Amino acid sequence: MKTNFHGVLTALVSPFKDGDLDEESFVRLLHHQMDQGVQGFVIGGTTGESPTLRIEELHTLFKIAKAEVGGKVPLVVGTGTNSTEATCEMSREVSRWQPDGILVVVPYYNKPPQRGLRDHFLQVSRSVNVPVLLYTVPSRTITTLEPQTIAELSKEKNIVGLKEASGDMNVLSQIKSLVNGEFTLLSGDDGTCVDFCARGGHGVISVSSHIIGKEMVEYIQNKKTDEYSKKYSELMRLLFIEINPIPVKMALHWMGILSSPELRLPLSTLDEKFHKDFKACLKNLGKI
Repeated sequence: MKTNFHGVLTALVSPFKDGDLDEESFVRLLHHQMDQGVQGFVIGGTTGESPTLRIEELHTLFKIAKAEVGGKVPLVVGTGTNSTEATCEMSREVSRWQPDGILVVVPYYNKPPQRGLRDHFLQVSRSVNVPVLLYTVPSRTITTLEPQTIAELSKEKNIVGLKEASGDMNVLSQIKSLVNGEFTLLSGDDGTCVDFCARGGHGVISVSSHIIGKEMVEYIQNKKTDEYSKKYSELMRLLFIEINPIPVKMALHWMGILSSPELRLPLSTLDEKFHKDFKACLKNLGKI
């Protein structure tokens, strides 16, 4: 399967207001991101608060994105759960919407062995006819996909790439040595994504691109690893000072893109003790 999941793809937040989807803010966000030059979107990933989204809400977000930016950049939808049967069912439903791909996270909480992970992803990929991106994020799932398992899965015809969120460049090197050059390697760690791409990665699925999308595109294209890490180290720290997407939603609210920084429980809005430093950082970067 031919795909173009390269460059900066934003893992979109799901805007809420008074408990419901805020569709107007979502449209504003999409256009802001397109103006920043980002090269794709993930809808309904972890940053989109996927555990709290109803399937009809996910479909609404996808339909809005397709109407506003479809055909201009790839649209990927998160479908991963910690149940193989549920993931297959959700992936089949989402595939009917004709996304450009689906993003399937390593099953969380139940800590499967590598053979279980292999069989999980094989069953999911064989249940759909759309490109599948694997997603390994050990800080969220505890279990990680090991390089050898990734290599095995990369031979499946519609498993086309990986979002690797450990931030460990040694892991990237191991994976690169085991997969062919057509297998897409995307960073899932904003702090190290420029280095990741300088070492042969193809792009990033990013949270920070909500705020510095244009800058991330430029830094990745020009491989300015040291300059990027120095200039944006404080922003990276503050964007993850509480669990994502709490800080980025507050930043987008301050920037006038989201009407509300609202999240769904069990997440809650950014603790006020972090507001002063976070606002100062955004002002220094000219974002508010």
